[in-house]
Amino acid sequence: MKYSAILISIASFLIIACQPDQVTIGDYNRPDLPQQNYDYMSTSAKFQSLGLPDMTPQTNQLTDAGATLGRVLFYDKMLSVNNATSCGSCHHQSKAFSDIGATSVGFRGGSTFRNSLSIANIRSMTNFFWDLRAQSLEDQVMMPVKDHIEMGMERVSDLPIKLAMIDYYPELFTNAFGSEEITQEKIGNALAQFLRSMVSADSKFDQGVKNGFSNFSAMERRGFDLFSSWDGAGCVNCHSGNNFDGWSGQSANIGLDLIYEDKGVPIDGVEGFFKVPGLRNVALTGPYMHDGRFETLEEVVDHYNDGVQPHENLDWRLLEGGNIFFPGPIILPPGPNPIGSGEPKRLNLSDYDKQAIVAFLKTLTDHTYISDEKYSDPF
Repeated sequence: MKYSAILISIASFLIIACQPDQVTIGDYNRPDLPQQNYDYMSTSAKFQSLGLPDMTPQTNQLTDAGATLGRVLFYDKMLSVNNATSCGSCHHQSKAFSDIGATSVGFRGGSTFRNSLSIANIRSMTNFFWDLRAQSLEDQVMMPVKDHIEMGMERVSDLPIKLAMIDYYPELFTNAFGSEEITQEKIGNALAQFLRSMVSADSKFDQGVKNGFSNFSAMERRGFDLFSSWDGAGCVNCHSGNNFDGWSGQSANIGLDLIYEDKGVPIDGVEGFFKVPGLRNVALTGPYMHDGRFETLEEVVDHYNDGVQPHENLDWRLLEGGNIFFPGPIILPPGPNPIGSGEPKRLNLSDYDKQAIVAFLKTLTDHTYISDEKYSDPF
């Protein structure tokens, strides 16, 4: 009997001593949540007003309780292996859920390789990350959690065990899914619900759509005309639609380099293709491009005006003679480009016109969105 007790004690010690750091808890703060959940479900009607396709799967429809859980998970540093980093660490509400620096800082202080994309109207999207590697939002939200630089929970199977040890999660999961059981799937679903509730549709531009842009200054209107005309600056050739991100899953080589260190979307024989990001709240989301190389919108406009490099895979819409509408993405093989002249387009914008485009882009800022309490950090 005594021998058995000793074996049990040794086994218990080994179980405790050999727990991986993935399930280390330590001290933690509890989220400050309202007695009644915020109204997240009404964001669906707001999203529909934009006329964008809703790609929400039938298996994970938005609920107030689900988005509430997702909000807590989004900001909870307990999702990282050392309790130091959350999704919100790299996606700041004041920055329209983008990051402060060119790249982000991970759970151990290491730098990521790319700029953090902003979040808005994400429920219209079917491809995620700069290289389009995730095809569903439910998959996408778990990838930073597992990433060895970002949040470090590489053995993600330990995450449900870890969250079950935190006293506020059983009730939140029960409210969201009808059971205290915590699974990876439920974590991903709740995070996805919260992100899909993030609808930005109350900018100066949105108000202008309703009144014929009578609220625009002459400079803002000039910038809009240049942005949206194919024979002007032609920005709309890529940044079309009410989220200004083109068709879902679109990528482009925009001539940032002649030789790309970061190859982008993995396409055989070509390089430099990166996701065309949405431009909602773009005045807040710098620095810009996949590597954060441009600090300001003025630098971005200068690039398109006369800085596009003659890469052999340059997007055809940035070529001389290539500024024509075509209803779908074209990926051209290496070598001479059959569309346009093969030389990068030079817009030859005046200083006023460049300022006008920037002025228009600033009308896409939604101040309500970046101050909405239901998207804020509850910790």
